[in-house]
Amino acid sequence: QVQLVESGGGLVKPGGSLRLSCAASGSAVRIYTMSWYRQAPGKQRELVASITSSGTTNYAVSVKGRFTIARDNAKNTVWLQMNSLKPEDTAVYYCNARMGINNYWGQGTQVTVSS
Repeated sequence: QVQLVESGGGLVKPGGSLRLSCAASGSAVRIYTMSWYRQAPGKQRELVASITSSGTTNYAVSVKGRFTIARDNAKNTVWLQMNSLKPEDTAVYYCNARMGINNYWGQGTQVTVSS
C-alpha cells in the first residue's frame, strides 16, 4: 500500500512560483511512474507532469517550460516546481503513483493564482 501526501499549495500572485511536494510512504517512488494531475472546478482532471522510473519526464503543453517534475529518491518525495504561474493554473493538484495495475492518489492540495 502506497500513501501519498501533497503539500506546498497556496495562494500566489500571477508570475509567482510554488513548489509542491508529494511525500510517499509504503513503497519507493523510484519504481513508480509518478505524476501530478490537476482539476479545476467544472473541468476534467488532467495530467500536468509525470516522471517514469527511468527518469523520463512528460509535461502538458500548457505547463511546458514553466513546470518541472523531479524525484528525490533519498527522501522518497516527488516535487513539482511551478514557475511563471498563471490564473489558469488554479486547481487542486493531485499526486499519483502508478505501476502496472496499481494506482494511488494523494488527497490533493489547492493552488490558487490570483492578484
